[in-house]
Amino acid sequence: MKKLLFYEKPGCRGNARQKAMLEANGYTLDVKSILDEPWERDILRSFFGQRPVAAWFNDKAPAIKQGEVAPAAFDAEGALDIMLREPILIRRPLIELNGKRACGFDDEVQAMLDIVERSQSMEVCQNIKERCD
Repeated sequence: MKKLLFYEKPGCRGNARQKAMLEANGYTLDVKSILDEPWERDILRSFFGQRPVAAWFNDKAPAIKQGEVAPAAFDAEGALDIMLREPILIRRPLIELNGKRACGFDDEVQAMLDIVERSQSMEVCQNIKERCD
């Protein structure tokens, strides 16, 4: 089996679907809370690769949905500053496999993980009634 480090927001239905897909594709998961991890700036930065800074953010976070935080307004250092203070703003999941790190669960990440039957809807929030606190 392939072992994968998976940082999630505990209780997130989308992360639950992502974990189920990974397990169905032969992965063993080491699951950690993205909210409780004592993040170091350089380690957190390494999950974002070459993505634009705005793509580092969880666009479903309440502060973003309510317009209090505008991802496009941040440079890399500012984005890391606010994410270290408010980890709910970090795009999830964060994934590490064999030294490679990534964020989100889009087609690029699914390709990196060699997911055979990819789904475009794996980043869609399944919780339409509750806030993403």
